[in-house]
Order: sequence, then C-alpha cells, then structure tokens
Amino acid sequence: MYHFLQKFHSGWAYLALLLLFIAVINAIIGFNSKKEFTAKDRKIALFALIGTHTQLLIGLILYFVSPLGKAAFGQMSNAELRLTSLEHPLINIIAIILITIGWSKHKKLINSEAKFKTFAIFYGLGLLLILSRIPWKLWF
Repeated sequence: MYHFLQKFHSGWAYLALLLLFIAVINAIIGFNSKKEFTAKDRKIALFALIGTHTQLLIGLILYFVSPLGKAAFGQMSNAELRLTSLEHPLINIIAIILITIGWSKHKKLINSEAKFKTFAIFYGLGLLLILSRIPWKLWF
C-alpha cells in the first residue's frame, strides 16, 4: 500500500501543480486585461483548490504509513530527512491554507478585478511555497 500511495502522491502532484499553475496564470491574465470574472474562471480556481486539497489528503495518509514520515521526525541534522519529515508537509500545509483563504476571500468580493487579484496573490504564494519544498531528488 505504501508504494501505491507514494506513486499516486507523486503522480497527482503533476496534476495539482498544473491546475494551480493554470489558475495563477488565468488570474494574472484576468487581472491585467481587466476582463469580467466568469463561471469559467471560478471553475479553474475551484479545480486547483480541489486538486491541492486532494494532494494534501493523499500526502497526510502517506505520511502516516510511510517509514520515512513520522519515524524520521526529529532527524534535523539530515537535510533530506528534515525535508521529507518536516519541511515538505509543514510548508505545503501552509501553502494550501493560503490557497483556501484565497478561495474564501474571493466569494465575498463583487469586483472582478479584486477577485482576480485575490487569486493571483493567494494561489501564487501557495504555488511558490509548494515549489520550494518539493523533494526534487525523490521526484525524478
């Protein structure tokens, strides 16, 4: 089960990152072009939100069944173990919290420009945080 979850977590990451990247680019384009916020824009952001939350759920399950997860917690002198046991989960949880805040804030806004700006900022920060803590050596 561990190997299946590990491969699924790695595979789903491509989809989640793609959806998040598309949502950020869509928000930046929408903000800069001053276009109207439509249902299509909302769905793009929603799919990115769902993709990242699904990735978080898979990651949390993997963390608790993995021999590298909580068993390596406290191994701060080893950079690779610190990344997989502490930095990767913690920073990604913070990133997904930011993405969720962006989703929640957009619902209260009326102005299209403000909605696009909110998505660009919160989803963009989330994307940067996620990219900063991917264990690239394990991924490729």
